[in-house]
Amino acid sequence: MRQRPARSRLTLRPATLEDAAEICDLINKIDVIETGAPDTEPAEVVRDMTLSGTRPETDTWLSYDTDGTLVGYALVCDSHGTGHIDADHYSLPEHQDAGAALLDLMASRAVAIARTNGHDEAVCHLYLRERPTLDPALLRERNWRPVRRYSLLSRAVAADTTPPPPAEPGVSVRPCASEGDLRLAHDLIEQAFTHHFAHHPVTFEQWCEGLATPTGDVDPSLVWLAHVDGTGPVGALAAHDNRKAMGWVRQLGVTEGARGRGVGAYLLRTAFAAFAQRGRDTVGLGVDTENTTGALALYEKAGMTPHQAVVTWQLRTGTVQ
Repeated sequence: MRQRPARSRLTLRPATLEDAAEICDLINKIDVIETGAPDTEPAEVVRDMTLSGTRPETDTWLSYDTDGTLVGYALVCDSHGTGHIDADHYSLPEHQDAGAALLDLMASRAVAIARTNGHDEAVCHLYLRERPTLDPALLRERNWRPVRRYSLLSRAVAADTTPPPPAEPGVSVRPCASEGDLRLAHDLIEQAFTHHFAHHPVTFEQWCEGLATPTGDVDPSLVWLAHVDGTGPVGALAAHDNRKAMGWVRQLGVTEGARGRGVGAYLLRTAFAAFAQRGRDTVGLGVDTENTTGALALYEKAGMTPHQAVVTWQLRTGTVQ
């Protein structure tokens, strides 16, 4: 186990929006350690701190070393208004004390949120890369357990080699052109993800928050609807172009009755071409490796390969020490 300095060295306080650039620098240091490249923009930090269900003054924490260096950051988000809490955690590898302190604060706050929502127990999910800077032993000591594994896949694209896909008989795809289209895309994705692991319904407004550009708007040209002749709208793909390293497909969903007709592949290749025309050289997405709809095979067939792995760690607050 890594050496853990005494916790008395730490200074802890809530984060504010004015801290976004400093937090982004910390996250990018961790990105470089874990993946070899920075992958975070300040706008992403601001977005996460201002999502519905997050109050920076009670739901975020910064950890500083004695020399004033930021060494840890954590956040919990009550986006569902239930006992299910999402969490983020970042700490430098030489500061496992900060990592441990932040884990304890996150767990205590999750308990308080769940009780405020009328639940005796919270289920907290934390998403960490397969080889995180945080010592996994600290998680296990606090009764966090790995419950799911996700693969982050990526594919190279280029304007001259990634054309729009050829027409698929009986299937058409178009970008959203109005709020009504966006609402339809949201509804279709919610239908498609109903039985997925850890999926909780989100409102249209919450869904838009997750896709918003730094100006707070959704780019409708990066949200596509798929139609099948004689059936109507059956699927949607929602993407955003906010990541430093690559264009990102946030969600791709096809309703159950329309699967197996090439709809998902058509949507995906449409997104590849659109990102290539925007000048991106890589497109990525995340997939649950235990997904039963065949999503992983679809992405691999489209030329996507593993980029990194993410593990979902779960804490049930009834086991908090």
